[in-house]
Amino acid sequence: MTLRATIVGAGVAGLCVAAELSARNVEVTVLDRAEHPGPHGCSWWAGGMLAPFCEGETAEEPVVRLGQEAAGWWERQGVEGTRNGSLVVALGRDRRELDRFARRTEGHRTLGRDELAELEPQLEGRFDRALHFPDEAHLSPRDALGHLREALEARGVRFVSPENRPQGSACPVEGREAPILGDGSGAARAVGPDGGAERPGHWTFDCRGLAARDVLPDLRGVKGEMAVLRAPDVELHRPVRLLHPRYPLYIVPRGDGVFMLGATQIESGERGRATVRSVLELLSAAYALHPAFGEAELLEVGVDARPAFPDNLPRLRRRGDTIHVNGLFRHGFLLAPALARMAAEYVCDGKTPEVMDENHG
Repeated sequence: MTLRATIVGAGVAGLCVAAELSARNVEVTVLDRAEHPGPHGCSWWAGGMLAPFCEGETAEEPVVRLGQEAAGWWERQGVEGTRNGSLVVALGRDRRELDRFARRTEGHRTLGRDELAELEPQLEGRFDRALHFPDEAHLSPRDALGHLREALEARGVRFVSPENRPQGSACPVEGREAPILGDGSGAARAVGPDGGAERPGHWTFDCRGLAARDVLPDLRGVKGEMAVLRAPDVELHRPVRLLHPRYPLYIVPRGDGVFMLGATQIESGERGRATVRSVLELLSAAYALHPAFGEAELLEVGVDARPAFPDNLPRLRRRGDTIHVNGLFRHGFLLAPALARMAAEYVCDGKTPEVMDENHG
């Protein structure tokens, strides 16, 4: 009997689960509210840093360990990334922050002024010390989402949205309504609100992020704001984190003089409003890193709310034949590959994931 799966949500979590399941010959259908990746999804606004060791400054051990799978996973999917490591620097008034960051992380080496200038010549003279994490990487999230979706379609994964659903059929992907499961024969079966499947061997994976609060009451939103700049006079070869007493600020090179600047971290589920104060702080940080950012073109300001559980660790939570894949917090591209692997191992091999919490069964 062919194992079938329906994935609700085509953000980074849903696409990674689809990749892992289809690689195991599971027949996969993905339901999403849009026909293509775009600004409707939290994944669109991600930084794309695959930086597990840096995340260890505030994150728990599983984030560091599981996140080390990410760079290799994305490469195996054919997604172009850059393995130049990452840098952490601090302004003179925040030098103690650099020492604290070094004590709380691993996988780094301390650079003096001359070594830093060799790695990033345009930072010469601006900082006398830095931490270099050589085994970290970064990618372009939007390119990664588009490439992975195209690869899955070529592999036979079926994508269904309100725009392309069969005439006369319903395709809700949010709330408690029953999504339609196509079985390849033109027939359709429904899954009830509790995830109970009518057909054996058919799993539903709820990968809706913050929209799943209707069934995951302990899920909360963490608002993040970001900006995209074009600064042709600035050349950076790797992500640079500028330590800040309140939240991490980073600049990620996107190529051709384009940089992503992020991200604030605010306890709020608000998804559509960037504040003046937050944007000013982001832009001021960029200017402090390199004065040429003062002449940059502001291409885009984005905001969304990232889904997180109380401890900021991700979960696989089973209810009947539905598995909720959620709580990636600000580690979407870093942890989605490991969560997807564990979800696929669970339904295909019966292996219980370490991140399956107590609310399952």
